[in-house]
Amino acid sequence: MDIEALRTFVEVADAGGVSPAALRLGLPKSIVSRRLARLEAEIGIQLLARSTRGAALTEAGATFRDHAARACVEIDTARETLLPAGDLCGRLRIAAPISLGPTHFAPVLAEFARRHPQLHIHTSYSDRFVDLIAEGFDCAIRVGTLQDSNLIARRVGPLFGKFVASPDYVRTHGSPETPQELLTHQALMQGTESWQLLDGKKVVTIHPQGRFKADSGLALAVAAVAGLGVAALPDYLIDGHIASGALVTVMKRYPPPPAGIYVIRPPGQHPARKVRVLTELLVECLEQDPNPASISPA
Repeated sequence: MDIEALRTFVEVADAGGVSPAALRLGLPKSIVSRRLARLEAEIGIQLLARSTRGAALTEAGATFRDHAARACVEIDTARETLLPAGDLCGRLRIAAPISLGPTHFAPVLAEFARRHPQLHIHTSYSDRFVDLIAEGFDCAIRVGTLQDSNLIARRVGPLFGKFVASPDYVRTHGSPETPQELLTHQALMQGTESWQLLDGKKVVTIHPQGRFKADSGLALAVAAVAGLGVAALPDYLIDGHIASGALVTVMKRYPPPPAGIYVIRPPGQHPARKVRVLTELLVECLEQDPNPASISPA
C-alpha cells in the first residue's frame, strides 16, 4: 500500500476536503484526487462521499482514518530508527508569526532543513492564532503572552517590550503615566486583548480601548509612528523607531512584564522527535543571544 496515498487520505480526512488538504500538502488538487482514487481502488472501499460541496468521510472512511494515521506514524518512526543517529524524515508543518518569522526564525528553520536533508519543512507565516489541530500543524512558534488552552507550550526564549507612542501623539494628547491614565488613551491592539503592566513586582491588568486594530505587530508599529495611539510592542519591532525618534517610550514606571517565545504543540504524551529537535535548536540559538532580532544558528 502506498504510504503517500495513506498520508494524503489522512490529510483530506482531517482538513475536511480535497481543496484544503491540497493546500496543506502543497500539491495540485488533481494529484490529491488521483491518490485517493488509487487508495480506494486498492482496498475496494469507498472512503469519501463526494458532492458539489466537497468530500465527507463515509462510515468506513472514518474507521480507516484512525488506522491510516497510526500506520503513518509507525512508518515515520521506523524510518527514523533506520536512519543514522540524529537524522529526521517525514514532514513538519510549522506556523510562525509573520512579524518575526521570515526575518528572525527563517534562518533557524533553514539551518534545521540543512541539517536534516530528508525532512520536508512547510512553514506558514501569519500573525493570526492558527488552530493547530484543525489546520494540521505539528507545532507553532508564538511570541508574547500565551492564552489559556489545552496546547502544550515550551518556552524557548525571553521577549521584552515597551509602551510607545509618537512624539506628535504625546504633544497632542499627553503622555500617560499611570494605568488609569492609560485607559483614557487610544490603544493600538490586535483585538480585544487585555494589557498587563508591572507595578513593582505586582502585575496589573487593564482593558484598554481603541479604534485601530490589526492582526500584525508590524501594522501596529506603523500606526504608532503615524500618531494614532499608544501601542504595547516587542523591542524588535520598535528599537529602530525609538533610535530614530519616530517613537518614544511611555509608561516607564509601569512597563509590560517580560513575555516569551514559545513552541506550541497539540496535546499528547510525547512530542514528535522532529518537534523536539526543532525546539532544542531554538533554545540553543536564543541562549547564544536572547535578542530575537539577532538570533542565528551556530
